[in-house]
Amino acid sequence: MDTILEVKGLVKKYRQRVALDGLDLQVKRGTVFGLVGSNGAGKTTTLAIVAGLVKKNSGHINVFGMGEHMPWLSGGRMSLMPQDASLPIDARVGDLVSYYAELQGMSRKTAQDNAREVIEKVNLSDRYDSSIRSLSHGMRRRVVIAQAFLGNPELILLDEPLSGLDPREVVNIRDVILRMRGKKTVVVSSHNLHEIERMCDHVAFIEKGKLVKQDSLRQITGHHCLIRYELAGVEFDMVLVRQAVPDAEFEFEESDSGCVLTCRYDDKAHTTQEVNAKVIGCLLDNGVGIISVKQGDALEDAYIGLSAS
Repeated sequence: MDTILEVKGLVKKYRQRVALDGLDLQVKRGTVFGLVGSNGAGKTTTLAIVAGLVKKNSGHINVFGMGEHMPWLSGGRMSLMPQDASLPIDARVGDLVSYYAELQGMSRKTAQDNAREVIEKVNLSDRYDSSIRSLSHGMRRRVVIAQAFLGNPELILLDEPLSGLDPREVVNIRDVILRMRGKKTVVVSSHNLHEIERMCDHVAFIEKGKLVKQDSLRQITGHHCLIRYELAGVEFDMVLVRQAVPDAEFEFEESDSGCVLTCRYDDKAHTTQEVNAKVIGCLLDNGVGIISVKQGDALEDAYIGLSAS
């Protein structure tokens, strides 16, 4: 899998404030890549610099293997949904999105057809002839999302795409993004870790303009080597569980609803199914009730843990 976007040592300062402080990122082609960080971490600035809207102070950017993004050479290959975008309130939805398509060099007929296609993706076909003024905040957000899908971009940058959407539309936009996996590269900046976890296959945590950690979602959450067992509040001998999988590490925590047994294992020595068979068998044989079994940490737990350290 080749790299479609690489950022090395990226620095951006706004007078005395450092927005990016030597940021490194590497995005593989065909992935849905989550960019996670607190307010002011540098997510929006990173996307703006990659898209060529903001100048960097130093560092290197390589997009499509051509260096920094140059619209006159690679126009239409990258699209951006900004976090805050003001639309002309007197324009009609269909006309505006068609105009954005024509700016990419499409003929009027092709632009109109493409506009109808992307407007349908965001469930706004019934508002095609409506003015922007008449749309709710969430609907306006969906227009901005729609324009990012125009044409055939290889790299799509989405800054907080799910913010301001109602639950039904969150599900719809998430599904649209998921269908792009393997076909296009989508970089999603979001505070919603639950949605990032459901959409993305690779994640980067950034804080204070620096990379904290980047890896596949599976590696970051320990999905490949960690299992948590939520148990009924019954005492049992931990020695028996450790004997079931001798080379695994076990931790036991009590909670208000019972207790949690955490197993960290070597995925090169054991499959998840093998570990579950041994641990669950041991627990049931000793009369321990199992409430739930979960593979890996939640992304939120991984983020909080890494940010704290």
